[in-house]
Formats: sequence, structure tokens, C-alpha cells
Amino acid sequence: QGQLVESGGGLVQPGGSLRLSCAASGTIVSINVMAWYRQAPGKQRELVAAITSGGTTNYADSVKGRFTISRDNAKSTVYLQMDTLKPEDTAVYYCKAVTTYYVYWGQGTQVTVSS
Repeated sequence: QGQLVESGGGLVQPGGSLRLSCAASGTIVSINVMAWYRQAPGKQRELVAAITSGGTTNYADSVKGRFTISRDNAKSTVYLQMDTLKPEDTAVYYCKAVTTYYVYWGQGTQVTVSS
């Protein structure tokens, strides 16, 4: 049974930083893309950032220049460095792994940006 383990969420003041991590269990293989989504109360889940196994990245316009996605393929781990956080970044952040065979979702980690 594969699983994605997320960590790094929490409460931070506007302008602050957080680093999220998501580790795929060893049973999850052939990961083509890992990504971060977020969902705020009353809103649809949206793509924040994604990265391929080769290192190609893409970002939502709202986070470009502030967030950085990276990965460690050997550890099957993806990170999201979030800088210059804004209150509108407040949401539950979900990790996603797209493999050749299946799509896996993490359980989500809460990020709250508030003074």
C-alpha cells in the first residue's frame, strides 16, 4: 500500500516562510510528476506547483517568484519552499504523485498565514 507523507505545515505571519515536504513510500514506483495543490475553505482545489522526475517545473501565477518546488528523486520526496507568504496562501496543501500506473494523494497539511 503506497502512501504520501506530508509535513511542514503550520502558522506563519505574513511575509514569513514555510517548507513543506512530501515523501512517497517505497512501494510507490515510477513517479513521473509530483505536485502540490491547495484548497481553501469554500474554494476548489487548485494546482500550486509541479515538477517532473527530470526537473521541469511549473507554477500557478499567484505563487510565481515566491514558491519553489524541488525534488529528491532518490528519496522520492518533493518539497515546496514558500516565501513571502500572504494571507491568501492559507489553505490545506495536498501532495500528489503521478506514476505510470496510478495517482496518489496525500492527506493534506494546513498552512495558515495570519498576523
